[in-house]
Amino acid sequence: MTGPRFTKLAQSLPATVPFVGPEAQERAMGHPFDARLGANENIFGPSPKAIAAMQAAATGIWMYGDPENHDLRHALADFHAVAPENIVVGEGIDGLLGYLVRLLIEPGDAVVTSLGAYPTFNYHVAGFGGALHTVPYRDDCEDLPALLAKAAEVNAKLVYFANPDNPMGSWRTGADILSELDAIPEGCVLVLDEAYVELAPEGTAAPVDINDPRVIRMRTFSKGYGMAGARVGYALGQAQFIRAFEKIRNHFGMNRAAQAGALAALADTDWLARTRTNVAAAQESISDIAARHGLAALPSATNFVAIDCGRDGQFAKAVLDGLVARGIFVRMPFVEPQNRCIRISCGPERELALFDAALGDVLAELG
Repeated sequence: MTGPRFTKLAQSLPATVPFVGPEAQERAMGHPFDARLGANENIFGPSPKAIAAMQAAATGIWMYGDPENHDLRHALADFHAVAPENIVVGEGIDGLLGYLVRLLIEPGDAVVTSLGAYPTFNYHVAGFGGALHTVPYRDDCEDLPALLAKAAEVNAKLVYFANPDNPMGSWRTGADILSELDAIPEGCVLVLDEAYVELAPEGTAAPVDINDPRVIRMRTFSKGYGMAGARVGYALGQAQFIRAFEKIRNHFGMNRAAQAGALAALADTDWLARTRTNVAAAQESISDIAARHGLAALPSATNFVAIDCGRDGQFAKAVLDGLVARGIFVRMPFVEPQNRCIRISCGPERELALFDAALGDVLAELG
């Protein structure tokens, strides 16, 4: 009897996942977290109109979702003042990154990203055999000029740049990004991950010409719109580029309820404005908590705040472990020097009060 004959590439990969979910940690601990502040989720939740739309769609869940995502794509096209042909909808930015890498990367092809940036992108690159090249952060920010210079050096086919950034919450203006586009090497594509842009200061979104084939932008309903569990993302790009996704995407990957919820969320601009207000207040609260305990919060354009623990990664990990032991789920960057920080999701005052109390206990215990 023989087993499955895995590809050489699959055999070469470690059996790992980009993130260990809080649910897995809860199972290991044998009890739930008191405050879930580590997954960059929008704890303030989705629009009630989105919830109602998903509930209404549940009666028709026996049907597959529209494989063309017609209504959502057209609504998004109107929202961004582009054509529906410029938009592809997918299973969150994570799913779209996988499709993008599948479209562009063959074994050995060079890909450039920041050292310590979003690990799921690296996961997809490894899964298709790409050769990943990294550039360090500069002053806790992804360094776009250095990324593009590295891309020219290694003849990269793809460069990943998030604005705003995860895990540090830093950002650049859209005008700054636009000024760097001429440095994109011939035959290279810049993937601009704008997952948090709805929560960022005005002018953060890069005003890239939709017909520019050198850039593809990624957006999501997981952050500002509070629908992480629905898995709805979309990409904006040149029509010919976007059409290529039809060759390889999962045409029935989007369920009906998620499509309906995203459509309703997009239309509820008042709820998004309320969320922005709530996130800004939570950012201020987290900064105040950090200061009270002698720590420093980094400026953030996202729904999380990175807190500088003031020492090294080993100390920050001890702080994180102490918080987790006290029922507070948080995460931290995994590459030096950013790993001197822990990362706290914005949330309601109850959860932040629990974090505040636990942080004080942990720091007192660590001395």
